[in-house]
Amino acid sequence: MTVAEENYLKAIYKLAEAEPDAAGVSTNRIAAALATRAASVTDMLRRLSEKGLLAYERYRGVQLTAEGRRCALLTIRKHRLWEVFLVQQLGFSWDEVHEVAEELEHIQSPLLLRRLDAFLGHPALDPHGDPIPAEDGAMRRPATRLLADLKIGECGQLAAVKNTSAPFLQYLDKVGLQLGTKVEVLDKVVFDHSLELRLGQRTAFVSAEVSQNLFVGP
Repeated sequence: MTVAEENYLKAIYKLAEAEPDAAGVSTNRIAAALATRAASVTDMLRRLSEKGLLAYERYRGVQLTAEGRRCALLTIRKHRLWEVFLVQQLGFSWDEVHEVAEELEHIQSPLLLRRLDAFLGHPALDPHGDPIPAEDGAMRRPATRLLADLKIGECGQLAAVKNTSAPFLQYLDKVGLQLGTKVEVLDKVVFDHSLELRLGQRTAFVSAEVSQNLFVGP
């Protein structure tokens, strides 16, 4: 399988996951996610359909077949394991790993992947709190809530980030929000829905946009 094909399958999986009630993933959404032209997307979808990796109906969007889903989850598994390796073993920060892992995820070596997983101690989560698919494709998601949904007085522990862009992660580092940080909602500002948080011995304000991109667990 080519790098482009793996990228398409991964993108389609993530788009479908973001809108689970949709009948299929549209060509335009795929084009936007991959920053390419709709005509190029159509050509690739036809190729992947011929390989039995997705079900494609023009004007109705696409759905991954069981084999397509397996391939997408394998790429995601490789990506997230490499992110763990880069952070734990090579000292990368969580805002530096995505682009490097994008290249490493296309290495085609099942033996390397199994040994990487064993070397890391079979981690369940990547450095951003996203679940790492198991070897059989199972995805075990911890119970979390958006920080924005917590009420005044409620507490939680930062468990994952929805936005994994470098600028957002750098902002979180600046305000002292890392995975595992304990937070308590002290106040919600009616005007702009920003939150006042207690972070240990100090307080911080975060915007509504930030709180919509953070997941907390118990």
